[in-house]
Amino acid sequence: MAPVITVNGSKHTVQASPVTPLLYVLRNELHLRGPRFGCGLAQCGACTVIFGDTTIRSCVTPVAGVTGGPITTLEGLLHDGKPSPVQQAFIAEDAAQCGYCTNGMMMAATVFLRQHPHPSEEQIKAALAPWLCRCGTHYRILRAVQRAAQAMA
Repeated sequence: MAPVITVNGSKHTVQASPVTPLLYVLRNELHLRGPRFGCGLAQCGACTVIFGDTTIRSCVTPVAGVTGGPITTLEGLLHDGKPSPVQQAFIAEDAAQCGYCTNGMMMAATVFLRQHPHPSEEQIKAALAPWLCRCGTHYRILRAVQRAAQAMA
């Protein structure tokens, strides 16, 4: 039986094998471009999506492992076609240079701010430490998360 997943509020019957990484399904079957292939080893975070109330690395998560809950991608953060507070803050702070890590950083920041609405700078740094930025925009990313926290308060 083909896996059925819920992505950004819509149910999708997956044509790929149940062991196929979720990232491939999101990009190749559903044509979503937020999650990116970075390392394929769950190390960099470019492939991060939200599953339920937590972030997961879609490059190593089999699609069969996410049939029981909602998946949110970068595209799913939009509200009525407008950027979420986190997305708006990343834009305002110009927090992307090459943009490759931006998906993972935004997904991580979204979940983090839901759980910690008034974070300190040190808490933000610790929360985003597992996500890698190759071109060094960490300070702009930090400012973007701080701006988003203020906007969401």
